Amino acid sequence: MCDPFRHANNWLLVQDSDLIPASQGLECLTFGSNMEVDHSPLQHTIAVEDEHPHVPPGIMSDLVHSISASDVEACRQRFADFLLQHTAYELLPESGEVVMLDVTLPVKQAFHILHEKGIPLAPLWDSSRQQIVGMLTASDFIIILRQLGNHGAIMSEEELDSHTIAVWKDEKFALARHADSSQSSSLRQLITVGPNDSLRQVADKLLLYEVATVPVLHTSLQDGSVVQVLLLASLSDILKCTWRHFRHIPSSLPLLLQPIGALRLGTWASEVSGEIGSRTLVKVHADAYLSTALELLLQVGVSALPVVDGNGSLLDVYTRSDITALARNRAYTTIQFNEITVAQALQIGQGGVTPIGPRCHMCVRSNTLRDVVERLSLPGVRRVICVEAGSRYVEGMISLRDVFKFLLG
Repeated sequence: MCDPFRHANNWLLVQDSDLIPASQGLECLTFGSNMEVDHSPLQHTIAVEDEHPHVPPGIMSDLVHSISASDVEACRQRFADFLLQHTAYELLPESGEVVMLDVTLPVKQAFHILHEKGIPLAPLWDSSRQQIVGMLTASDFIIILRQLGNHGAIMSEEELDSHTIAVWKDEKFALARHADSSQSSSLRQLITVGPNDSLRQVADKLLLYEVATVPVLHTSLQDGSVVQVLLLASLSDILKCTWRHFRHIPSSLPLLLQPIGALRLGTWASEVSGEIGSRTLVKVHADAYLSTALELLLQVGVSALPVVDGNGSLLDVYTRSDITALARNRAYTTIQFNEITVAQALQIGQGGVTPIGPRCHMCVRSNTLRDVVERLSLPGVRRVICVEAGSRYVEGMISLRDVFKFLLG
């Protein structure tokens, strides 16, 4: 169907998982950057090349292009002005698909659908109210699977077959209210934006509420009785739109020419964070139990953990969305999270098949912010991991959220 802006807007409302088509494979990505990537999980040969050899911390200042505090503020202002002058409407693709899940779907079917479609989350549609009522995310799946088999679990494995999304959400909210009564109202709040909202408004909501996406809703009638979901907007979408403009005029943002090791953005290993003045990076060892990784993801509030070997060298990355891969062949019914390692979980999730496209996107500290932004503007890239050239020791990680917080001051 066409939306009011004459864009083809396809809704896929899933009320029966048997009706959903299998997801298509992604095209293999080819990169020309000097930041090489690892094309397979747990691969021990990761090539990281850089125009500079590894730069000791004390010499980093020699690579920093001269830029004054006023220039930094001017760069940030130009970035903010661009976001204010453009709207969410400009994020709409010429043709796209939004997968929505009916709240009457059983929980297990819902997560199988997320896996089959290759998406980490989906809006929830209440047919009786004819509106979007929430989101189902990979974090929900993590909470459910961690509860299975535990004393006082919200749901047993059998209940996954009969419990609907609506029932699960109600029980989740009840548990949260019991744990912290002050959260009772905020937990039910659905964050949305309109097509005429500025990109700055969209970015601010994504950052403020710490959500991965916000639905862009268009109300067809004056009484608001008919609502269309135009797309799920993310920081990735905003960066792609912004980068199409600024990549051809890099001189307008000289801040992008600074090496990332000289900037206060991202999360860094403890031996580096003091020097850069940032938050400390949390990593997980490949032989750690999956239960440890899932607990870190929820407690620390991060979307991904670098997976390292005994020397701290990068092997892979474990993200919240990787949990949905355990829906493959009902793997979650045959494993114990406190007995299986992170490395084994990644292998099970991929079914022994080498993934199409890279999982780890890397850089070194002497790469510029422009290098990182250019990589983050590629489809599907949410973070770049900073490693030490040669040893591939994990030094830090820069996410889309980090870049936006830094550029917006």
